[in-house]
Amino acid sequence: MTGDLRRLLWSLLVANFSIFIIWGSVPTILLAFQVQGIDPAHKAAQLALITAVGALCATVAQPIAGVISDRTRSRFGKRARWMVAGAFVGGLALVGMGLANTIVQLLIGWIIVQVAYNFAQGPLSAIMPDRTPTTVRGTFSAFAGIGLMVGSVAGQIVGATLSGHIFGAYLLMAGLALVVLVLFLVFNPDVDNRAEPRAPFRLGDFLRTFWVSPRQHPDFFWGFTGRLLLYVGYFLISGYLLYILQDYIGLGKAGVGWIPFLGVATLIGIVASIAIAGPLSDRLQRRKIFVVIAAVLVAVALAIPFISPTLPAMFAFALISGLGFGAYQAVDTALVSEILPARDTFAKDLGVVNIAQALPQTVAPALAGTIVVLFHSYAALFPIGAVVVLLGAAAILPIKAVR
Repeated sequence: MTGDLRRLLWSLLVANFSIFIIWGSVPTILLAFQVQGIDPAHKAAQLALITAVGALCATVAQPIAGVISDRTRSRFGKRARWMVAGAFVGGLALVGMGLANTIVQLLIGWIIVQVAYNFAQGPLSAIMPDRTPTTVRGTFSAFAGIGLMVGSVAGQIVGATLSGHIFGAYLLMAGLALVVLVLFLVFNPDVDNRAEPRAPFRLGDFLRTFWVSPRQHPDFFWGFTGRLLLYVGYFLISGYLLYILQDYIGLGKAGVGWIPFLGVATLIGIVASIAIAGPLSDRLQRRKIFVVIAAVLVAVALAIPFISPTLPAMFAFALISGLGFGAYQAVDTALVSEILPARDTFAKDLGVVNIAQALPQTVAPALAGTIVVLFHSYAALFPIGAVVVLLGAAAILPIKAVR
């Protein structure tokens, strides 16, 4: 691997971390705390409403960002300006959320955050297939996955630690994302692409990208479906972790204090598996078997707190789910990068696929809230999550282009 590729490898890790620390801390901890402070009697329903609307906006934003960045021509390349603009606008929205004191203000702020950071995340996700050969994408996927998962878990830790200083937490994360993404582009500049031809834009073609046709692109469809289901199953729990600890495990106000420790347990599992799975999948040139094993581990982890609603069971869940989801994340990005329909629309296609990654992290709390309201209990989240995760693994099996 050349020096430029090694620098890009580590830069992607840090860049993903800077964005996913926001997804890990805001909807799961900080926003949950703000909603609880404003309307404690209806906190589950209100959090579900805010995250559901935000998820819908994220669904639309990333493919649009992909189309725009694919078609951008500038001396800084396709992606740079959108990554910086997204981080800047998203940071302002986070600061606004830190000052909010009504549900409506939180809703508006969260919508802007979702749109803006998805405009940064969509072009960022296209850089790997833009600039790397397929022979090292398992390793790149692993490093990007480390940034993603460590960012998500670190977000929970930061959110829990700074839950008494919510405005400061928002300000910290807004500044971190902006500085990191600017430095990413400084150290990994793209080439001037102003001379590249640009195909005519057709609205109908763009609108059809929101439908992943199982007939025209079956591998792409199954990759999308598998990622969507696996992420939904996993984030059903992490998206409601604060309320689960408070109300299901019975820790009350002390629940928030255990989130950093659970985060550390998850990180141990993630780091242990993600560092092995990505490079090993490159060596074996096999992807699907890793996804299946990872899904089984996550499903087993989800069963433990359902059988035993105790704090030790939550620690077992954190460690084993970290092992499973770390291995999954290390391999799945490489798998998806090898089944994209067209080379000249990487960002658009990855924007569609990344709906399956970004959407569950924001829609899962909404879905979890609906399940809790319907079943009047947090217990149902665990078996439902396990079934969804296993269905996600099954969806990967029909893919033919990747072993």
